[in-house]
Amino acid sequence: MARRRRKKKSDASVGGIIAVIGLVAFILISVGGFLVLRHKAILNASLDADLCPTDGPTSVTAVLLDITDPISEITKVDLKRQFQKAVADVEKGGLIEVYALTDSEGELQRTYRGCNPGDGDGADELTSNPKRIQERWEKAFNKPLKDIEDQMGEGKEGKQSPIMAGVQRIVIESFSDRKMEGKPKTLFVASDMIEHTGSFSIYKSGPNYQRYEKSTARDKFRTPLDGIGVKILAFQRENSAELGDLPDFWLAWVRSNSGDWIGYERLAGVK
Repeated sequence: MARRRRKKKSDASVGGIIAVIGLVAFILISVGGFLVLRHKAILNASLDADLCPTDGPTSVTAVLLDITDPISEITKVDLKRQFQKAVADVEKGGLIEVYALTDSEGELQRTYRGCNPGDGDGADELTSNPKRIQERWEKAFNKPLKDIEDQMGEGKEGKQSPIMAGVQRIVIESFSDRKMEGKPKTLFVASDMIEHTGSFSIYKSGPNYQRYEKSTARDKFRTPLDGIGVKILAFQRENSAELGDLPDFWLAWVRSNSGDWIGYERLAGVK
């Protein structure tokens, strides 16, 4: 009988140890799960005033729209399509800025700046409010960019077309931000690409890069395009063919400033 009692006592001790181990494991799993959810909630909440991650955007896209001259209706349609593609490629956490070029050298109108905060699709219901996230995305990101899209191509004839100065302003004031270091950067320039200022005018010299290099514009508009991909969305004018090969001129300009050439796309229509 004494031996049987010792056996039961031993079984009870083992059972108690197993129960304690199970309780400890349950506590560890619960605490771990709580910490994971808390970390996700902190990540969801850590956005700045532009809805960008507080440690900086994941990428930067800038769009420079030339409003110094009007464009044809079909060109507007094509431009909107290209703009939609550029916006769609901005991932969650990516920053997009939209600028309007004026005929005043170096003066731009910034019409939008903000990060894609992500929409409600795929939002974690345990750590966020998908409906509120969708409303935030619509109000702060989607609608303002749609409004810009609807107003594209409403330019008025200007005295100058300082495209290089506009690109320079964006690069120095926006792309050079400390939080942008090491991040992918893309610049879209939507324009007829006919540079026309007192320092250099394609109307007068043609798209002759050798003449440009001998002008005062070469040093005046020197721009550090290192690590920046540049794509041209070109409006076609009736006199564009008379001005020679604009794509080669701008390819030379981008590469001489150490930029990455993405391409030169002629939009539909002629004005």
